[in-house]
Amino acid sequence: MTAQHSVCVFCGSRPGTRAPYAETAAELGRVLAAENWRLVYGAGDVGLMGEVARAAQAEGAQSLGVIPTHLVEREVAKRDLSQFVITSNMHERKTVMFMNSDAIVVLPGGAGTLDEFFEVLTWRQIGLHDKPIFVLNVEGYWDPLAALIDHVVDEGFAGPDIRAAVQVVADVPSLHAALRAAFS
Repeated sequence: MTAQHSVCVFCGSRPGTRAPYAETAAELGRVLAAENWRLVYGAGDVGLMGEVARAAQAEGAQSLGVIPTHLVEREVAKRDLSQFVITSNMHERKTVMFMNSDAIVVLPGGAGTLDEFFEVLTWRQIGLHDKPIFVLNVEGYWDPLAALIDHVVDEGFAGPDIRAAVQVVADVPSLHAALRAAFS
């Protein structure tokens, strides 16, 4: 069965220090499958990437993994996906993931996740897309990011529309409801 929508998930290639990070990634994977939404992600089988992908696949979700050549070994490329794409660089990876998705979800992660988030946020700010961007704030992980966005606006380096471009949600049920609303 063809997926109704595709959800791009940006997240860490590490599991983080708290169990709820991995638990939430797996819960998200199960929700994607239950809704027949395709997972679009970085094709790694490690960290939160692996958690969300394995959970989605176990429940029958379609998946598109996109990984640059130089990370195939480092991120343990998960080749048993519905679709598997190897790109030449990180920028191409982000572009392919973005172009093949209807919404973006950001789970906890490090510098790469922040890079991915800020790129799609910048693209939205300059009018290149209007796809919804959701930040899943597991255990308050993204509180500093939300505060930074507020600071950028308060200091006059962005308009309040940048706040509206990002919806911070506390848990998977809230994200699930927000995605359903975005897709209706």
